[in-house]
Amino acid sequence: MQTLNERKRRLYLARLGVAAAEPPSAGFLARLQRAHVERIPWETIDVFNGRPVPIDAASCVGLILGGRSGYCFHLNTAFAALLVSLGFTVNVHRAGVQARGRPPVIDSLHMGLTVACDGETWLVDAGLGDMPYEPIPLRWGVYPQGPLTYRLIPSVVAAGGWRLVNDTRASYVGADFSPTPVPARAEFLDAHRRLSTDPDSPWVNRLVVKNRDALGSSAMQGLVLTRLADGVPRSQVVDRRAEWFDALADIFGERLLAYGVEGRAALWDKVLRRHEEWMRESTGSGAGAGRGGPRHVY
Repeated sequence: MQTLNERKRRLYLARLGVAAAEPPSAGFLARLQRAHVERIPWETIDVFNGRPVPIDAASCVGLILGGRSGYCFHLNTAFAALLVSLGFTVNVHRAGVQARGRPPVIDSLHMGLTVACDGETWLVDAGLGDMPYEPIPLRWGVYPQGPLTYRLIPSVVAAGGWRLVNDTRASYVGADFSPTPVPARAEFLDAHRRLSTDPDSPWVNRLVVKNRDALGSSAMQGLVLTRLADGVPRSQVVDRRAEWFDALADIFGERLLAYGVEGRAALWDKVLRRHEEWMRESTGSGAGAGRGGPRHVY
């Protein structure tokens, strides 16, 4: 598995706000995941904008060190490289996320991680949108984390696998994981191609940015900003350009460093256009009318 040299490890830890490396421990692992999901959002900006980034380790780590981010393949590939460089034992697993109204599945559209540490195996994930704030021990049970509660139960689609049941107020139902470690990330290349380039991929058609903190979670879906805290989701439309960019930077730490003036303008125009299309579909006056609403619900 890919590891990091000392300089890259130091820069990665600095992005997380961690002053120095420590010996592997469950406490340090938890601190790293908390920092990761707070400071580095899960996002589809590059995919939505037609600029998908490869998922090889060098490209994924480069995103993090360059002040950028990505979705599950990028985030967990980079996080795994950091953890290995810090002396943790990491395994990669095939996984699948269950959307609402869909059956559970393991389809390699998500990459999961487990870490062996302090005599325990931990489910570690920096790449789920409504993500756990801290690692979860690989033991069946209920795990409250701030206002959100997760459950770990046996998977019904993979013998010996496990299922992370999401909080009922979050955006997806749960995720299932294969118990068999994957030796190479080639397993996920086709899934990444489909998610990042297929016209029917939700992420090609929808800009989403999410992060997690001790008090809840935040999400920007198109122009809709939602904060889930104290058990109550609250949403607002951010339809002023300057305020939208400020929200990306201030709430999610996403400063669009790879986008110049023209790139930012084009991104805003596309997000605004997609939001207007969604509004027409939602009110039944557009292409979604008569088919239960828009194809990609914000």
